[in-house]
Amino acid sequence: MRVVGITGGIATGKSTVAAMFKECGAALIDADALSRAAVEPCQPAYHAVVAQFGTGILRDDGTLDRRALGALVFRDAEARRRLEAIIHPYVVQAIQRQLAEWRASPSPPPLVVVEIPLLYEAGLEEMVDTVVVVSSEQATQLQRLITRTGLAPEEAMLRIAAQMPLSEKEARAAHVISTDKPLQAVREEVRRLYEDLLAGEGSELDGPTS
Repeated sequence: MRVVGITGGIATGKSTVAAMFKECGAALIDADALSRAAVEPCQPAYHAVVAQFGTGILRDDGTLDRRALGALVFRDAEARRRLEAIIHPYVVQAIQRQLAEWRASPSPPPLVVVEIPLLYEAGLEEMVDTVVVVSSEQATQLQRLITRTGLAPEEAMLRIAAQMPLSEKEARAAHVISTDKPLQAVREEVRRLYEDLLAGEGSELDGPTS
């Protein structure tokens, strides 16, 4: 079983590329979905986040107001680090648990894709066998983020700037997929890479390719 980490910047198309790998036959773990589950009411991370940041980040129904929390942590690097320190251990444990279950299975999936937006920031490279960075031009990234979230341009830029520069992620990854090209071209590139990875090619030691 080979484990592929998919990462990149916010709104670069990571989930789209991960879904394309799944279409090819890969098993998929979505770290963002796991992080959302970790802060549902009654979950341990939820109580820790509320204790750290106060009830002002809650909606009337008691669920986290992600927009309010995001506005707080993307303006304050220390607050962001505190939030990540709370949530990341739960996400890592959930990923490790799922990978262990698949490895123990009589017929584990040959290829597992783990979409981890902060893979490099959290130092999780050793969890995967190879890394694919999903990239795009910053203007495209910004427009996608504004369209998706309704954020003002300055708020959207704060979120982009809060992450490790894409150029640094690209330099560290074995593979880079740009989503600036037409969707069908991205899908074909993913299909080729999927087949190479199944064949055992494209090692982390190969250096960046695109």
